[in-house]
Amino acid sequence: MRTYDLTPFYRSTVGFDRLFSLLDQATSDGSPGYPPYNIERTGENAYRITVAVSGFGKDDLAIVAKENTLTIKGDKAANENGKAKSEVLYRGIAARAFERSFQLADHVVVKNASLENGLLHVDLEREIPEAKKPRSIPIATSAQGSQQQPVIEGSAAKAAA
Repeated sequence: MRTYDLTPFYRSTVGFDRLFSLLDQATSDGSPGYPPYNIERTGENAYRITVAVSGFGKDDLAIVAKENTLTIKGDKAANENGKAKSEVLYRGIAARAFERSFQLADHVVVKNASLENGLLHVDLEREIPEAKKPRSIPIATSAQGSQQQPVIEGSAAKAAA
């Protein structure tokens, strides 16, 4: 596996430390593979995270959005079929507890979540504040600029002359 030394970037940049720490995390092989998930772009500023959570019900799942992190947790009760005396001879269906975290960009908010056919869909949208959106700046010509200058009257005009 390749490792990259990002130390020179830490020395010459200010405010990008979060980005570089995300790059460090992305290159490590420590990310778990359960449960599998997809990240889709559904529009210009809309996204969807789909997590395969077969066997988990609505009450077994928790979705928490805090700051720029979205965390999806699943915790299945040990006795899933409700029978106290049942004994599982072979367990091929994975129903273990999990926690999956996603780093969200600035201004990305969770719109809704739905559970259907064993898939948890979390819809996200980037809501750019009005102050951050590009705006058009009118360009004044020199003729317009001279007409808008205030006229100096009275003693201030005589002192300037």
